[in-house]
Amino acid sequence: MLVQAGKTGALLVSGIFKTLFLKVGILPFLLAACLIVFGVAEERFLSGQNIFNVARQSTYLMIIAMGQMIVLITAGFDISVGSTIALVSVVSALVMSSIIAADPNAVALTITAGIAAGILTGALVGVVNGLGVAILNVPPFIMTLGMLSMALGLALILSGGQVIYGIPDAFSVHFSYGRLFGLPAPIFFTFGLFVLVYFLLNYTRIGRYLYAIGSNRRAARLSGISTRTHLMVAYVLCGALAGVTGLLLTARAATGEATIGATMVLPSVAACAIGGVSLFGGIGRVGNVILGAFFIALITNGMNLTRIESYVQEVVIGAVLVLAVVVDQIRLRFIGQLKVD
Repeated sequence: MLVQAGKTGALLVSGIFKTLFLKVGILPFLLAACLIVFGVAEERFLSGQNIFNVARQSTYLMIIAMGQMIVLITAGFDISVGSTIALVSVVSALVMSSIIAADPNAVALTITAGIAAGILTGALVGVVNGLGVAILNVPPFIMTLGMLSMALGLALILSGGQVIYGIPDAFSVHFSYGRLFGLPAPIFFTFGLFVLVYFLLNYTRIGRYLYAIGSNRRAARLSGISTRTHLMVAYVLCGALAGVTGLLLTARAATGEATIGATMVLPSVAACAIGGVSLFGGIGRVGNVILGAFFIALITNGMNLTRIESYVQEVVIGAVLVLAVVVDQIRLRFIGQLKVD
């Protein structure tokens, strides 16, 4: 009797795990493993203060990962987001430092102009990427690889390879270090953008069309969807979100730098892949991407606390990305078999 009950319990647990895996992928298991391993290795890891710090630090990755997701669900790719962040940082810092130098009392105008310049710069990079991919039919990887080099080069030319100072203190206070209800400002910006992206992808025609293009671009075009227009929209949105990320990172550093965001390309793709976004397009949920970005920040924090070398950390992140993609393909095959059966 006990043996039979044990087998029944094991089957029940196995069924729960299988259902969870098929619905949300590998992410919950990776989160659990991360919490257990680093929680045992370092007592500070599970402290409330540390988890709060991780949540704050992950906001920048969350925003850029949402932009990467929008492109990925169209079966595209954008590896220029890191250079876009750098270019936005330099352009916005130059605009703000120039205006505040001319009129030290024009703080509001300075911040407004800097924000507008940053977002427009990111959107313009997205326009160029979109034109290349949607109109000229350049493969997304090649187009964004070229833009990566061009945006970084422009950032270095404009900054002269130097850090740009002279940003108003109010910009950093309101967009990085300021708090509301005890929570840092970046958390509110990230939540607001999450709501907007969630609504766009799940409750608008544009969102439905982006998924349709990623699932089958030719079928989407034959059904009357303007695939070129919507691909343009995807890349512009990704560029604009990179612009927001660049502005928030500039506020955090209180300077404009051509090196800001250089390391965010791989983590942004990893956050999407771990969150269940298909690299072949048509599949992905923005909520899971947010959790994927949080996991990347969490595992990085754990490795820092346990004093794992930065080079080893790169290996771990890359290995997790490959594992997530492989496991996701296995999950999709299981789902396909269930549908066929």
